[in-house]
Amino acid sequence: MGILNIVALFGGLALFLYGVTLMGDGLSMVAGNKLEVVLYRLTSNPIKGILLGIGVTALIQSSTATSVMVIGFVNSGMMSFYQAVGVILGSIVGTSVTGWIVSLTSLGQGEGLAAILSPTFITGVMAIAGIILIKFSKNATHNRVGTILLGFSVLMFGMNSMSEAVSPLRESESFISAMTAFSNPLLGILVGVVFTAIIQSSAAAVGILQALSMTGALSFATAFPIILGIAVGGALPVLISAIGASVNARRTALVHLIIDIFGAAFCGIVFYAINAIHPFGFVDARLNPVTVALVNTLFRVVTVVVLTPCIRLLEKIACAIIKDEPEPEIEGDWVLLEDRFVPHPALAIEQCRIVLNSMATLVRENLLEAFKLLDHYSEEGFQAVADIEEQVDRYEDKLGTYIVKVTSGELTQKQNEDIYQFLHAITDLERISDHANNIAENAKEIYDKKIEQVEEVRNERHVMESALTEVFGLAYRALLEGDGEAASRVEPLEELIDNLCDEIKYRQIERIRGGVYSRQNSFVFNDLLTNYERISDHCSNIAIAMIELKQDEFDLHNYVESLKQHKNELFDQYFDEYRLKYSL
Repeated sequence: MGILNIVALFGGLALFLYGVTLMGDGLSMVAGNKLEVVLYRLTSNPIKGILLGIGVTALIQSSTATSVMVIGFVNSGMMSFYQAVGVILGSIVGTSVTGWIVSLTSLGQGEGLAAILSPTFITGVMAIAGIILIKFSKNATHNRVGTILLGFSVLMFGMNSMSEAVSPLRESESFISAMTAFSNPLLGILVGVVFTAIIQSSAAAVGILQALSMTGALSFATAFPIILGIAVGGALPVLISAIGASVNARRTALVHLIIDIFGAAFCGIVFYAINAIHPFGFVDARLNPVTVALVNTLFRVVTVVVLTPCIRLLEKIACAIIKDEPEPEIEGDWVLLEDRFVPHPALAIEQCRIVLNSMATLVRENLLEAFKLLDHYSEEGFQAVADIEEQVDRYEDKLGTYIVKVTSGELTQKQNEDIYQFLHAITDLERISDHANNIAENAKEIYDKKIEQVEEVRNERHVMESALTEVFGLAYRALLEGDGEAASRVEPLEELIDNLCDEIKYRQIERIRGGVYSRQNSFVFNDLLTNYERISDHCSNIAIAMIELKQDEFDLHNYVESLKQHKNELFDQYFDEYRLKYSL
């Protein structure tokens, strides 16, 4: 086997790995990119977890990717360790699906009509169709289908390249001798572990084994221990991904290794023990890509069937090996923003939504706390507002940084819209919290200077605060629940709040003229009104960002101006409703 054959072998391996990745990405996108979200929502019992692990791994073509996602779930507290074990068991079976796809290369070429049904012809046609869909279709779904077809074609071409590269080995006595040596169980397992650990893909390792089987030199006795070793080697990337994770996340990675080691040991011991007592007739039989895929799948299915009743035992073993340790105190649920989820946008965006919900709830709490200080000032309450404001700033930083990471990947139109809304919202929410802090400062000034609030001023302020509480609630529903009606109500209420501020400012001037208030004291209430207006404006920004996207508009200033100049009947109806509700 010359240098050209070696280059062709590794070139084929590179194409194979890229094809698997491309096909898995395309399948995931066509499935709505919701597989990851379903994975952690529907794992209420081990059987569901196993089935979901099989399904998701078969679609994304990577048991490592599934396991890394599960480690992320456990690390962020979204999934229990017990639930994770079931999913990992399923992923071990799901990864064997790639072998069956690869086995299509072993189908005969034939002549005439049979040639049209041959893998070479079908692969070529799928490659052409994939390129046409990607290059000439503007439909996103068509593009993704094209990606699947092209990924399948690249995978198959890579497999053919590997098969052709090793074909000279069928005449090599040294190669046949080496294959015989690998029938030693311990040596075969070691080769499988090392090779899989190097290329970081059990599917690719099985694919190379299938390519070697086409030389006719691969027997069951040789292939079986290598397949056992491939399973163990496939757990090593998962262990690496758990470095720096929580205790339960590290236990989850360890369970993956324990399952693979137990599966290899159990199936190996049982098979060789029975074979020693009553030799199997198929041990020296020559394998082809189909039978390699069959042996790989049967081994994995047996492992899962044996271990499914032992999930609690696996949990105890992992807990005994990795002891509990004090977990760092978590100040906010931004721990859900796992970097392991970034390659899976649907899941990452779902986590952003949860954290944004917490941020908005915190901002609402800060706003209400600040309003409370105006009537009942206390140093504890003032400090609470400052503390919440600091926490909101951290939410903004964590969410903003994480969203930028998510945008580095390929997103659907809907996901881009969600990201656009989130980026706008976190800034507006943080500014609302800033204004709540300003209101707390106003309350402190009123308290320290013993500024009297006459009943009329107090009532006007309460009307404004009620309106602000409602406009924030509408913006909140528009953002996090996608409530279109709530979004359309924000702008009429925001305009009414502006009018109320103008009216109160006019009344303040009249009070100064009448000697009710000094000019100095009125400055505090003018500052309050400015903060109220700004809060209302930021609520408007949140709602309008959502309406913009639904109407394919991206110019916020022009949109608002158009809305105010061409008020429709619904706008007037809402405005009149709020004018009656919040009258001075």
